[in-house]
Amino acid sequence: MAPATPPSAGPHVPEDDAIGAAPVGAIYTCPMHSEIRQDHPGICPKCGMALEPLLPDLNDDNPERRDFQRRFWWTLPLSIVVLVLAMFGHRLHLVDTGTQTWVELVLSLPVVLWAGRPFFQRGWQSIVNRSPNMWTLISLGTGAAFVYSVVATLAPGVFPDSFVSMGRVGVYYEAAAVIISLTLLGQLLELKARSQTSAAIKSLLGLSPKTARRLKDDGGEEDIPITDVHVGDRLRVRPGEKVPVDGVVVEGSSSVDESMLTGEPVPVDKREGDRLIGATLNTSGALVMRCERVGSETVLSQIVQMVAQAQRSKAPMQRMADSVAGWFVLTVVAIALLTFFGWGLFGPAPSWIFGLINAVSVLIIACPCALGLATPMSIMVATGRGATQGVLFRDAAAIENLRRVDTLIVDKTGTLTEGRPAFERAVPADGYSADEVLRLAASLDQGSEHPLADAIVRQARAQGLALAAPEAFESGSGIGVRGQVDGRRLALGNTVLMEQAGVPVDALAPQAEALRAEGASVMYLAADGRLAGLLAVSDPVKASTPEALAALHAAGLRIVMATGDGPTTARSVAARLGIDEVHGEVTPADKLALVERLQKEGRVVAMAGDGINDAPALARADVGIAMGTGTDVAMNSAQITLVKGDLRGISTARGLSQAAVDNMKQNLWFALLYNGLGVPLAAGVLYPFTGWLLSPMVAALAMSLSSASVVGNALRLRKRAL
Repeated sequence: MAPATPPSAGPHVPEDDAIGAAPVGAIYTCPMHSEIRQDHPGICPKCGMALEPLLPDLNDDNPERRDFQRRFWWTLPLSIVVLVLAMFGHRLHLVDTGTQTWVELVLSLPVVLWAGRPFFQRGWQSIVNRSPNMWTLISLGTGAAFVYSVVATLAPGVFPDSFVSMGRVGVYYEAAAVIISLTLLGQLLELKARSQTSAAIKSLLGLSPKTARRLKDDGGEEDIPITDVHVGDRLRVRPGEKVPVDGVVVEGSSSVDESMLTGEPVPVDKREGDRLIGATLNTSGALVMRCERVGSETVLSQIVQMVAQAQRSKAPMQRMADSVAGWFVLTVVAIALLTFFGWGLFGPAPSWIFGLINAVSVLIIACPCALGLATPMSIMVATGRGATQGVLFRDAAAIENLRRVDTLIVDKTGTLTEGRPAFERAVPADGYSADEVLRLAASLDQGSEHPLADAIVRQARAQGLALAAPEAFESGSGIGVRGQVDGRRLALGNTVLMEQAGVPVDALAPQAEALRAEGASVMYLAADGRLAGLLAVSDPVKASTPEALAALHAAGLRIVMATGDGPTTARSVAARLGIDEVHGEVTPADKLALVERLQKEGRVVAMAGDGINDAPALARADVGIAMGTGTDVAMNSAQITLVKGDLRGISTARGLSQAAVDNMKQNLWFALLYNGLGVPLAAGVLYPFTGWLLSPMVAALAMSLSSASVVGNALRLRKRAL
């Protein structure tokens, strides 16, 4: 797993006075512009939003939300009083007109200058950074209304008689104050909703136990912080406790609930030699484990990092939104100016007052934030939900592309099958015994990572055969291995390897075909250029595979199997599973070529595999899908990882992909439709027909709720049926 992205060397990100100090090592990023990253809090130079930690804080203590709450509640009473005075003061004759103007000024000053200070700071930064955004519009709108009102209060004589209404030059302190209060309220609603999009990561972070019980060399035991656990430590895991870190069982047996990481509800039986995943729950028996991965190397930590990375990546669909948003603010400012002069020059009296109010309404109701949040919020919720169901997306592009896949290429060993093969038999050639064939093959296979090699080595050790250390070991990924054992040159692999070595296999071909017809994988062993024998290993098909393939077929996918096994074995397995197309004895280069050929035919290809030999094809496919039970190389080459290694996860991921893209489209259409209708309405285009004008305060409420609505719609993905 790649380390966290270092701080960006991009534009300077200004500090926000509401945001406190950063924890050591924390990385902060913008929820809308993931390329903005730094090692301390601040505000985004592009959109003005407060930067968020890449990994959320478990205590959910958002300093921006605390600051906005304080500003909102302290100044809300002042905004209400100013609004009441503006609407009813002249009717109730509470104070004379001149005094009322000054009272409104005094009451609105702390609202605008203190509560609205973050908005004006961010609006100014948007101008300095030449990145107009939501805060540009809000600061222009409220600033224009407030400055105009202050001038009208201090120097009313500079305005013509057409600006006089009810005995005074009209002032709009209530518009400036109420807009700021409503914007604060909208930000609080949005921040609360956005915090829920990180719920999946927070739940994953909360899974990790805080302590572990370590066995000491003197036979005693001690409870230690999880940070003090080291590789090689022996830990006791009692019934009902969580597994502290990743490792392997060395004593005892139990059932372990892995559902929090894999989405699989049935507990998994664990006994000596089986692997344990940190943060899973030991349900019954007592276990002693040996630590193999701690800290950032554990499966849980890697999942958290992968989910965080995916949540902050950009979907291809977002490029359109970014392109539109880039010109949106400038267009709105231009419309506001046209509104002001259009009403002032051609509108009914008091025309310039109408022009000012409608121009402010245009500036306030436009919401580029809703447009910018439309896709990131859907991505965050979708990746979070996938993580809780054992599906990890590496980036947003994988979410958007998976729904388009029409062809799935699958490896056999470890993907369709359990990946834990069992040795069946060794068939010797003339001059060799079965035990000697097994001993030589196992000695050579000690250097191989392949599951079939592991089965051969385990069987040889179980029979008590004395294995020799291999020399000059060489792996021909996908076709077999070569090396020297006891001074003999050995080659172990399929018929392709034997052909390369110039070793005829006709003498054992009938036995090999019979074993392959039963579904076994057959490997030939050659010693010093002569056939020494063959070895058969069977790998049972996963119980979930038939169901998974049936679901994928029902979804319209064509299933293609590409395996290094012989054609007979491949066809035998494919016939049982109803696979559409079969390729046997393929090399990594052959798998890569198969992906490229299908893509040239116009197919959108996904590749599912678990081994090093699958890595090139995983990287080249439109969507690479790695089994979480496979190699790190495969997972690093893929865009999606199935934690459990269960192909049913592909159906889940595909359903989530479709739901997420639908949700993104809904959000984008909502944001575009909202602005497409709201801006003309605020400009007063309906006034000649209906007499309707939109108050700036109503515009502020609509703007504030628009972003919260987009986030709320994204949150529906958490409950969407897949």
